Amino acid sequence: MVASLVVAPRAAAAAEPFTVTDVESESVPAGVYAWGNDAPSTPVLTVEPGPARPGAPAGNRVLRTVYDVSQWGGWSHDLAAPQDWSPYEGFSFWVDGAGSGRRIFFEIKDGGAGAGAAELFESSFTDDEAGWRQVKVPFESFTRRADYQPGGAPTDGELDLVAMWGYSMRLPAARGTLEWDQVELYGTAPPRPARLSTAQPVYPVDENGQARINVTVTTADGRPLPADLAVAYGTGRGTATPGDDYTAAEGTLTFPAGTASGSARAFTVRIKRDGRGEVAETIPIELSGSGVRPPAEAPVIVINAHDLPYLNRSKPVKERVADLLGRMTPEEKIGQMTQAERGALRQQSDIATYRLGSVLSGGGSAPAPNTPEAWADMIDAFQLQARRTRLQVPLLYGVDAVHGHNNVVGATIFPHNVGMGATRDPELVEREGAITASEVRATGIPWNFAPCLCVSRDDRWGRAYESFGEDPALVSRMATIIDGLQDNGVLATAKHYVGDGGTAYGSSTSGDYTIDQGVTKVGRKELEEVHLAPFEEAVRRGVATVMPSFSSVDLGDGPLKMHAHKELVTDVLKGRLGFKGFVVSDWQAIDQIPGDYASDVRTSVNAGLDMIMVPYAYPDFESTLKAEVEAGRVPLDRVDDAVARILTRKFGLGLFEHPYADRSRLGDVGSAAHRAVARTAAARSQVLLKNDGGLLPLRRDARVYVAGSNADDLGNQAGGWTITWQGSSGPITPGTTILSAIRSRASSVTYSRDASADPSGHDVGVVVVGETPYAEGQGDVGRAGRTLELSAADRAAVDRVCGAMKCVVLIVSGRPLLLGDLSGVEAVVAAWLPGTEGDGVADPLFGAVPYTGRLPFTWFRSVEQLPINVGDPAYDPLWPYGWGLRTDRARDRLEAARDELASGDGFSRAAAAVLTVSRRHWNPDGSVRDARAVLAVLNAAAALLERSKSDPYAVDDAVVSVARDIAQSAGGRPDLQAAADHELAAGHPRKAVSLLARAAR
Repeated sequence: MVASLVVAPRAAAAAEPFTVTDVESESVPAGVYAWGNDAPSTPVLTVEPGPARPGAPAGNRVLRTVYDVSQWGGWSHDLAAPQDWSPYEGFSFWVDGAGSGRRIFFEIKDGGAGAGAAELFESSFTDDEAGWRQVKVPFESFTRRADYQPGGAPTDGELDLVAMWGYSMRLPAARGTLEWDQVELYGTAPPRPARLSTAQPVYPVDENGQARINVTVTTADGRPLPADLAVAYGTGRGTATPGDDYTAAEGTLTFPAGTASGSARAFTVRIKRDGRGEVAETIPIELSGSGVRPPAEAPVIVINAHDLPYLNRSKPVKERVADLLGRMTPEEKIGQMTQAERGALRQQSDIATYRLGSVLSGGGSAPAPNTPEAWADMIDAFQLQARRTRLQVPLLYGVDAVHGHNNVVGATIFPHNVGMGATRDPELVEREGAITASEVRATGIPWNFAPCLCVSRDDRWGRAYESFGEDPALVSRMATIIDGLQDNGVLATAKHYVGDGGTAYGSSTSGDYTIDQGVTKVGRKELEEVHLAPFEEAVRRGVATVMPSFSSVDLGDGPLKMHAHKELVTDVLKGRLGFKGFVVSDWQAIDQIPGDYASDVRTSVNAGLDMIMVPYAYPDFESTLKAEVEAGRVPLDRVDDAVARILTRKFGLGLFEHPYADRSRLGDVGSAAHRAVARTAAARSQVLLKNDGGLLPLRRDARVYVAGSNADDLGNQAGGWTITWQGSSGPITPGTTILSAIRSRASSVTYSRDASADPSGHDVGVVVVGETPYAEGQGDVGRAGRTLELSAADRAAVDRVCGAMKCVVLIVSGRPLLLGDLSGVEAVVAAWLPGTEGDGVADPLFGAVPYTGRLPFTWFRSVEQLPINVGDPAYDPLWPYGWGLRTDRARDRLEAARDELASGDGFSRAAAAVLTVSRRHWNPDGSVRDARAVLAVLNAAAALLERSKSDPYAVDDAVVSVARDIAQSAGGRPDLQAAADHELAAGHPRKAVSLLARAAR
């Protein structure tokens, strides 16, 4: 099909059909593409001869779709520029049906920043006859798609038609062949009335106050009113009583001919005082007139609830919860257990209609424009709708801010968890949480679906980078991010409970995933020691919410979905561990429980889930849960327990008093101060794997040759979960690429992405290679040909540059990769996914700060070794877990540790005294000369530190790091080196030193 990118003609030509697409070329043209939930479900598109279509010209061609859809699939035509379809009556196309009797949906894309961020309006036809037919649907028959809206799409629910980005055909979950032709617009649009709107849809007002209602008139073409316009207004019948609660109002607002489009007039409604404690009451506003279209959602005045015990902030939270819970109807309780995606809201008033307790933004689900201010505006508008409800329970808005406020353009983006695990710095991780909380709360969001406390045991997993590491002791150490979030007003979510990092390769049944959402087959001991341990730490820290995993656990009696696992959710998490928060499901995850939808709802809630991330079919969920409660299959006390847990967190956050965004903080989003911390995190996350001849750090006066796919790509270095769910390459948000950071450091830089530029005349090469962004199962190795190998282009760049000069290879990735022959490479650095602050990668590269990071994952030699982890009986990695060469002086580290310990308790002071090592045991450069003597001192000091109550983890780490230097220099026993790092994280520095001493022999 060849798309016309010319703006559709205006009304003068609208009587003639306007062709949007028509097949003329021999191949599928640009803009037309197929899609599906997996590769087999993605239709095959070809252009074929189609002379049989009625009215077809000679040589006519059609688009054939051959499909075999398991869940969802179809094809789209996205326009490169928007078209104005408002002069036309409707949308039509020809289709060669098969008489299958199946219902086939199609949608048109209205407004927004592009085809991928347009509001979707749908219609359908039934394939009930074989052969060609023309489908014609007037625009007024399209309805807003209720089950899905893309991130960033408008949410006004109005099909404006003035900026249309194309359309999609959604094929049924079946096998078949259909042919399509001649997509066009037909007819002449009827006259479009002027639109009425009010300054806001909801006007909350206290007793004895008044509401001033501004009514705006907007013409369809933006021109002044051609004639006088009279708008009748009045107060309608709501739950408030006229005369007792307010003074009824009615009248006419006049807009004379020539009034500019967008002009407003106002009237006032006065509220009375009755002196009684009451729930909220409503006063609808009715607007009408000849030649006008009322607001899409009728505005309403709300007399605020007042003088009730649950609104008294001086009362204990427990009393407030009990009072509120006692006032709630079953429908209101079920609403609190319901979480909807923002893009699924058919209209904003659904928040009040369905009494929703929570709304979320899925990955990439953002307002347009995607700015901090727009986020605050959007969430405040949602909270305003919650004020319409009888009890005015505020919304709890959630977002996946997994490495900073990563959905927001311009926010501070930290390294992903894999990089933060490499820092081995719990205090820095806590600071990350605090900064993320500051930026998240500034946009009105009080809830973060983070941190991921998974213990990733297989590098082939597409979520490996969301893990702090393969060792439960390390992951538990990094749970400090919970404190950073919750101490700064944002609820944290420990996810994904439990075992999602241990799923077996090939066990997934979700689409074409190979490992994500699969089965973790373990014994109870391993489940407890490896996968449950970080959640115990999270509960100890008071984490507010826990999210179960999509995956299943098989403890020997067959796999059971975690969303259905009552033993692990209720008995273990809420019972034995004493979790006091609430459990929220993952995205549409209850639908994966075997059985029908009623069974899914019943099983998940009875298993202990308190809030269900629906995220689209919220009316169905609420009606289903209500039916299950009424039938006695879900006990009402289980519902009451869930709602009490949710309300406790809402009261604790202060949402009843302050539901809206604190806009005074908006300037902090992406601020220089926040980015400075992210830069530090990126620098400390760098792991120096190899440094032959001491090539690193580089001299600033060196002539540097830079190459590789990830040298100058901000999106690649940020990874998935950045602006969009899967992330994307390119300049997707403000930040500093690694190349620009190198240029700011080095006096002379040549850049050639593919290393095709002449390499002569340079002192050193820096080749930045690695992965492109992905998220979740779409990053699974084996899916769609994904591997752990470098691309051919990156491999060639390494060979060219490192064959011509001394070089360092920087690996930008979410996990270890297969590197091949490194014999010609002097230095290798694991840069992980450093986020927006590329300066943090360049800082240790040029010696501004030392390399201090350590591997959070074992770096395998070959993919045949996978999975490989610390503690494995057969352990022969390329680099062990915990490996990391340092470029600072060991002696300086010990002296700094000694000075800090000198002010601690008795055991710390004794350790400080022991750490006074004779100068003869050191080389002039600060490295160890007499390894045996230094190790003896370290062992004695570590024994004292294990008895101390005042020694910081950072000091223990510094002491053990010197023993690690010695072991790494000796190059022996990677199993002992890895085990030592585990023991250190577990709080056993003496055992760590002992293992490293054995490795150094």
